Amino acid sequence: MTEIPTLELEEFALELARTAGGIAQAHFRRPYSVDNKDENGFDPVTAADRAIERVLRAAIVERYPAHGIVGEEEAVRSAQSPYTWYIDPIDGTRAFVMGSPLWGTLVGLTHGGEPLFGLLCQPILEEIFFGGPAGSWLVESERRSRLATSACATLADARLASTHPDLFRGADAQAFAALARRCKLTRYGGDCYNYAMLAAGHVDLVVEAGLKPFDIVPLVPIIEKAGGVVSSWEGGSVLEGGRIVAAATEALHAAALSALQNGANS
Repeated sequence: MTEIPTLELEEFALELARTAGGIAQAHFRRPYSVDNKDENGFDPVTAADRAIERVLRAAIVERYPAHGIVGEEEAVRSAQSPYTWYIDPIDGTRAFVMGSPLWGTLVGLTHGGEPLFGLLCQPILEEIFFGGPAGSWLVESERRSRLATSACATLADARLASTHPDLFRGADAQAFAALARRCKLTRYGGDCYNYAMLAAGHVDLVVEAGLKPFDIVPLVPIIEKAGGVVSSWEGGSVLEGGRIVAAATEALHAAALSALQNGANS
């Protein structure tokens, strides 16, 4: 099968991001329906989530019918080629329904099972964070600025972010608490936007649990091409989601993994 030029794919992904942004803007801080997907808790999905994924899927199928699609709101579309798209139409739906701008549309593409590029679109702030073979960038209108993680190498100097403490249960909660006690600053909230701030050098460490593949796969190239490191708590792949550690430097990443392991066993 003929390989598709990366630049063509990146330009198409940016088109998807801008389309998603327009839909999200039309719903944000306006009346819309909110359904609950979790009968034992609250896992919201809005009309904007469903509309964005539906439109992006249709655009991908029309342009690249052999490509696979993994999204939050609809079933997996099996790939007939090495390419698979990952879509989270609104990562941070809880923030979205509360009127906070700390959410984003995530779009990523893997080739042969490896992340090729990914983006986070935050249309209210008019930002697209983009990572791919040529590097990691913040795109604002027609202006691009290169992203770079901080040089933080120690937990004592680290600014730690996570979406919510309820992500962690049992030994995981114990491990996270032990890690947080060693960091300079810990803040909750932010969802996917925490990872963008890591890539931009404003956050040093993001630790979470319970992520799905579409929550993290699009963010991997943004983080890694900015100089950061992202893995599971065991130091392995994040392509299946799960428990995630993203750090600004290799030294900080190693320290965080060690702290989590020791905290769980203490």
